Amino acid sequence: MLPNRMQLTKTVEDQLKRLKSNTNITPNVSARIAFFRSVESGFTFTKADEKKLDGSLVLDKITWLGETQLITEQVLKLKYPEFEGKALQSAWAAHVEDGIAALRNHRTLNDFSNSI
Repeated sequence: MLPNRMQLTKTVEDQLKRLKSNTNITPNVSARIAFFRSVESGFTFTKADEKKLDGSLVLDKITWLGETQLITEQVLKLKYPEFEGKALQSAWAAHVEDGIAALRNHRTLNDFSNSI
């Protein structure tokens, strides 16, 4: 299971905030979209990809994941059965980072919605 309090890297957090200022989509919602885009693209996290989760936006798991909490945790457990706690959080953060790369530069909500 994922920890109750989660955070991302500072870089990803800044990208999510910039996306919010352009599209008005909150960081937690865009993080959910980014996570599932990454999973669909076939990205796989390895321990070598692990980065320090140094963002200042520390939110509860339910805030980050919302109604997708159960499915997000199940997808992570299926994809990474050997991971627990912080390692699972690192995998989630890596997927968000991978998925946000394709979304971060949109200037309007219309551009964003057309890309997904």
